[in-house]
Amino acid sequence: MEPWGRPDPHLREVVWFAVRCRALTLLLQVLTRFLGCSSPVPYWFSAHLLQEHEPLLRSEGTDDQTRSGDSPLCKPPASHGKGTPGNPVVRLLLSRRAMAPLSRCVLGFFLSYWLLGLVLHCNFLPWT
Repeated sequence: MEPWGRPDPHLREVVWFAVRCRALTLLLQVLTRFLGCSSPVPYWFSAHLLQEHEPLLRSEGTDDQTRSGDSPLCKPPASHGKGTPGNPVVRLLLSRRAMAPLSRCVLGFFLSYWLLGLVLHCNFLPWT
């Protein structure tokens, strides 16, 4: 390309490609934000999957106790140094070898999404 002569004929293709890549990135970021932040349905569905298929989240009592509101998610936190932690996610992560495969997939997705978002966002890369 000559500095003061005719422009490169491929410049239009390069600019068009850059505009389309930026539009696609913007669209993906906006869709991810709409689905992840403003809609609780993905979180409800993943919580439903974990609650139904993970035996570590089920209470030790009968079904009548669970229906009355005594679920393991509503238990008060355990005392420091005794028993399992009160947070069910921490309890699942500490006993990951005994988890169901579906629970590993759900928690693995959310942990990898969090870690990838943390790394990419801190490096000023396109991530929501």
